[in-house]
Order: sequence, then structure tokens, then C-alpha cells
Amino acid sequence: MRRLIKRHGDLRISEEAGEELRRVVGDYGSRIAEAAVAHAREEDRRTVLAVDIRVAQRRVEGAVEGR
Repeated sequence: MRRLIKRHGDLRISEEAGEELRRVVGDYGSRIAEAAVAHAREEDRRTVLAVDIRVAQRRVEGAVEGR
């Protein structure tokens, strides 16, 4: 995660910052995964497809914007 931050700027990154990014990305990914599974089930499928991920991302981002 620290390398990901480093790619976007020439700053030093604390261990705590790297861990926090890992936590935030993991939380975001979990919300997208949950929404993707829900969408696949709504479509009466047992397989999560790329389209489910895209729909889930829009749902999760829409929920964040709607706060």
C-alpha cells in the first residue's frame, strides 16, 4: 500500500498511513463485494460477473455521495 501512495507523490509515507490505506481499501472492497453478490442474486445467478462489480461500484459510490 505504501508503494501505491508513493507512485502519486515524492513524499515519505508512515507505516500508519500505509496501514490506514489498507484498512480503507479493504472496507471499500468489502462493500463492493457485498453489493455485487446481492446484484447477482437479484439477477437469479450463482456467479458474480464483472457487470455485477460495476453495478455494485455505482451503488456503493452513490450511497457515499448520498450521505
